[in-house]
Amino acid sequence: MIPTYQDFLEADDVTKFVESAIGTYKLSKTYKTAKLADEYDAQRNPTVTKTIRTLFDVQGAKVTDRTVSNHRIASNLFNRLNTQRCMYSLGNGVSFIDPYEARDGETDTTKEALGQHFDHIIKEAGYHALIHGVVYLLWDVNEVYEFKATEVVPLDDEVDGSLRACIRFWQLDSSKPLNAVLYEADGYTTYQTVSGKLQQVSEKSPYAITYQYTNVDEMVPTSEDNYNALPVVRMYGSRLKQSTLVGMQEAIDAYDLILSGFANDLSDCAQIYWIVENYGGMTDDDLKQFLDRLKLNHIANADTQAGGKVTPYTQEIPYQARKAFLDDLKARIYEDFGALDVHVISAGATNDHIDAAYQPLDENAADFEHWVSDAIVQLLALQGIDDSPVFKRQRISNQKEQVEMLVQEAAWLDQNTILRKLPNLTPDEVNAVITANEDEDMDRFSVGSEAKSEEGGAI
Repeated sequence: MIPTYQDFLEADDVTKFVESAIGTYKLSKTYKTAKLADEYDAQRNPTVTKTIRTLFDVQGAKVTDRTVSNHRIASNLFNRLNTQRCMYSLGNGVSFIDPYEARDGETDTTKEALGQHFDHIIKEAGYHALIHGVVYLLWDVNEVYEFKATEVVPLDDEVDGSLRACIRFWQLDSSKPLNAVLYEADGYTTYQTVSGKLQQVSEKSPYAITYQYTNVDEMVPTSEDNYNALPVVRMYGSRLKQSTLVGMQEAIDAYDLILSGFANDLSDCAQIYWIVENYGGMTDDDLKQFLDRLKLNHIANADTQAGGKVTPYTQEIPYQARKAFLDDLKARIYEDFGALDVHVISAGATNDHIDAAYQPLDENAADFEHWVSDAIVQLLALQGIDDSPVFKRQRISNQKEQVEMLVQEAAWLDQNTILRKLPNLTPDEVNAVITANEDEDMDRFSVGSEAKSEEGGAI
């Protein structure tokens, strides 16, 4: 059982508690599932890669069959599906102002407060929140940092379940030192293994330290401060608060095993083989020489008077049944995950058909965006900012149909609305066109005013 924040408060030796908590967490279901998800994400399906084809000998013992092919094909379905869900919501980044309503030269001050790498970090965090079920975001002075579920021990409050502290740990490999950082609301403490034993290597430090140069060019701390809460925020990938691998693993395993078995059968089955009758006196070398001559000359001598007979046979692989099952299984995986298979959208499909195909993805995106938004709002609260993010989803559409609809509605719409609804223009391009049109109108108005003034003066 993963230790809680109350267990941490009751610990007599914090260093031993940190070491024990890390060991206990590595045995937890959350950690093991996250490590397994990493394998599927890297297209290393452990179920397939560890598969060994076996047979039973005459004594009934199970032995490895080394005479058959053993192709191990792992699909990229897990990575593909999670990438689609993440990038559908976060592919265009996160903003805090409506890009269509932004005035010329207006900057997104909230976005700037989160650091210049925020969009990249939130995409990485969103993806890991999906495949691991949860991810952690650290706000450090002016940047956001991501910690995966495979490197954080959460210390939750036993009463309200909130995250009160956490331990981040990492290790290059088993021969290298284990590093750990204990994050609390009032500061952080670092630890490292020395001679195989975890030891505290620094005193508790505040999160925000202000430095100032002295007359001899030395930097000295002038003030120390902490935030109003723990600067580590937990972000889930869905309301289930679990890895997307749960429920998908068996279906992906079945798909990969059938695909691998299909490849093995194709390798093991000869395109053509011969049955040689009444040639029992031939040795293996004779049979090999007979087969080589057949391949080379496509003809061989057979003593038919003695009853000899050579009959060619071909072997067909059951292709259609397996292909149909693989297609059905893939469609089921997409349906259960709530993803969009672009192959089901035919060329020239109407926007109604496209919207219907996107419906499951939209539903899951709304759930995903809720948890991403909740984590971002908590990050902003640490800085005293009250704002909420805006997501712009990436999707395909029948642009020709959209333009035709706008043409029909143009009589009832103003020019700015028409420009903003054009599917082939980005928000920046729309604002540029609106500004250019306004400048042209101003120039036209100025020229017209000058002409009227000259005409009046002549009279």
